Amino acid sequence: MLKIAMLSTGEEVLHGDILDTNAAWLSKRFFEQGFSLTKRSTVGDAQSALIEELLMLSFNTNIVVVNGGLGPTSDDLSAEAAAEAAEVPLVLFPEWLEKLTAFFAARGMTMPESNHKQAMLPQNATIIDNPIGTACGFKMEINGCTFYFTPGVPSEFKRMVDEQILPDMRVNYPDVLGQECSRWYTFGTSESGLADKLDKMVLPDGYMLGYRSYLPYIEVKLFGPKGDLDVRIKLMQMITRLIDTHVVSIDQPMQHHVGHLINERKQSISVAEQSTLGRLSTWLHSSPEASNYCGHGWVLGHQVDVGYAGSDSLAAVLALVGATRDKCATDIALATGKVTDRSFSVAIATPEGEWGQMLSFNRQFSADDQATLITTVSVDMLRRYLSGKTMFVSYSSLNREKEMYVPHNLLAN
Repeated sequence: MLKIAMLSTGEEVLHGDILDTNAAWLSKRFFEQGFSLTKRSTVGDAQSALIEELLMLSFNTNIVVVNGGLGPTSDDLSAEAAAEAAEVPLVLFPEWLEKLTAFFAARGMTMPESNHKQAMLPQNATIIDNPIGTACGFKMEINGCTFYFTPGVPSEFKRMVDEQILPDMRVNYPDVLGQECSRWYTFGTSESGLADKLDKMVLPDGYMLGYRSYLPYIEVKLFGPKGDLDVRIKLMQMITRLIDTHVVSIDQPMQHHVGHLINERKQSISVAEQSTLGRLSTWLHSSPEASNYCGHGWVLGHQVDVGYAGSDSLAAVLALVGATRDKCATDIALATGKVTDRSFSVAIATPEGEWGQMLSFNRQFSADDQATLITTVSVDMLRRYLSGKTMFVSYSSLNREKEMYVPHNLLAN
């Protein structure tokens, strides 16, 4: 098995002053190309710690991408540490010094003396060109392990990976196949509920399932080799059948999928929201396709009285959604009522009639998370209506207290 690691360097990365987006990007890019990472690590700017990590990785992996520490300042120590780990001297690479001099001259500047350091590389290194910056990358071996040293600037790093490092790896490992990942975005279920349905599947060699949970979704991911289209389609059909009740989109975020549905139906939408703090309108407008059909919208404060009939908040939100559709003259309206004692109501009004449901949270959520969940329930009702699916389903984090459907002919009367 090919073992590949990434080593991120720098105190600012280690201590969280900056987010290590390069590591996340590389993990995804390498996975797509079939070069899955087996390890990621981070060290600060202490040279001894960097040398120790380089040596440890050299004995335990085949390929290491080192990111950062190639600048002109005193805390940029990757080249020095690499030379010491490989027990070779740092030497001047005249070709890079010449390029540095030309880089500054083209900008009408004299090269600072500190940049001279960026042309000092381990003796056994091979330059990896940086067409847009002053820090060249370099490739070298330490204890039989191939190291690619790269600058920390994201634009320079990504270009170096795509244009030079990945092509070099494909030459050295031509039999490595790329990977594909199919994704199901689910809402209203749990990881254990999904696992109970899916983990009994016997997957072909080279395929595996993964899960990612974040409010309000749980992603189900099918990993497998590129180009194996017939097998992938069959597996996707099987997985979809097993979890279809809670699948809100496949291979695209829910916003994009609902946007496509709205664009296909070309029905205008208005919104009245009291518990979602403007999230519902923002959610709809986040899709360019959906925003074209968004009509008027109101965000109502918690203290606003929208005509609650006693304690029957569902009847009140149904009245609100119907009035919103009529007043705004749209094809569809969505409404969210306020949260009272963990309970809330949501409704949708359409040319065929109105659907509403009262739900309650079965555990404690922050106000922000409540708004996110209520928004997603509302959009899920819209998605179900536009897709011709069952309007009311069970949600793992919510209890349904009441539901109601009022057909158009009754509303007309």
